[in-house]
Amino acid sequence: MCTYLRYAILAGLAAFDCATSIGQTDHQTEGVVDNLPVFTRQVIARTAHQLAWRAETFPDFDAWRRQARAKVMSCLLASPPDAPWDMTVLDEEDRGSHLARKLAFNLTRDSRVLAYLTIPKGTGPFPAVLLLHDHGARFDIGKEKVIRPWGIAPGKVESAQAWVDQNYEGRFLGDELAQRGYVCFATDALNWSDRGGGGYDGQQKLAANLLHLGMSLAGLMAWEDLRAAEFLAQQPMIEPTRIAAMGWSMGGFRAWQVAALSDRIAAAVAVCWMSTVDQLMVPGNNQTRGSSAYNMVHPGLLDSLDFPDVASIACPKPVVFFNGRQDRLFPVAGVEAAYAKMRRVWSAQGKADQLVTRLWDVPHTFNAAMQDEAFAWLDRVRPQLESVRAATSADPPH
Repeated sequence: MCTYLRYAILAGLAAFDCATSIGQTDHQTEGVVDNLPVFTRQVIARTAHQLAWRAETFPDFDAWRRQARAKVMSCLLASPPDAPWDMTVLDEEDRGSHLARKLAFNLTRDSRVLAYLTIPKGTGPFPAVLLLHDHGARFDIGKEKVIRPWGIAPGKVESAQAWVDQNYEGRFLGDELAQRGYVCFATDALNWSDRGGGGYDGQQKLAANLLHLGMSLAGLMAWEDLRAAEFLAQQPMIEPTRIAAMGWSMGGFRAWQVAALSDRIAAAVAVCWMSTVDQLMVPGNNQTRGSSAYNMVHPGLLDSLDFPDVASIACPKPVVFFNGRQDRLFPVAGVEAAYAKMRRVWSAQGKADQLVTRLWDVPHTFNAAMQDEAFAWLDRVRPQLESVRAATSADPPH
């Protein structure tokens, strides 16, 4: 053994003995802290989001949209097969300014579901809004969070009213919008209301079992939202080129996501769900606790695209993003970084006026003032939606 190698080994052993003597080692003695791997920051630091739009990398914006959308779609994992709608009207209620209907239809070949539809009185065709319900760790209600329920168990009606009082300042979005002349449609995501059964504690088990089946919980929700958009577009009383998506909290995530992925959606209002991933992957945030996070995690996606990058696939469609400065789920720094990233995209395409980003001095809520501003914005952009939808068509509708 050469002298140099012998001294190197002795020096290494001495360093190890010294480290051990003072309680230190040269290897991990703890791998997980606050539910996060101890190397979380290193992973985030080397995550380049290489498919994020940059003018110097992607000079052809339409080509980027197609490529980015294809990446997202691949990360949704297996899609459930389509089926004829086979729609049945189960009940109808006259609400003065509008009608409310209960429908049963084949959302996919795997799932025949119950849905609510509000229809303004008068001569159509009408613009439409796909309403996407929130999470809220409240699983006994889903579609009932956004359209007032009827003809069901009194306890469930009371649950819906209490939820709307707490989070929407007493308003059911679908009924409010129907009074303004919009057809509104809502159905349940898997694990909510009439499609429930797993509840909060069952989310991780459901997600794991879907992965065993080659699917993901978040991917299934996305595929079903795309199908819901297609179903709404085929209803005879609506203007199929003037469909918006709207949601709060998890519904906000779903709203900007379906706007990015569906050519049927011409505009979106996304409330209280936007940030960069690095600001969400911190101890205590909902995205680090498992359970609910599985509804919004697409395997393999965030190495290529951050949340605002995915939302930017919707450009140049008109989109509103509202967040709350007091919202503990979405740190302001992450919201502002995401807003800035999206503004660069819309501005580069000469469509800065089509993107609205606003931080309200509120917690995690969608109150009446926020709703009024969102509804008025929808009224303003409605005339231009047909041309916007045609300009943003990246693929055949899904």
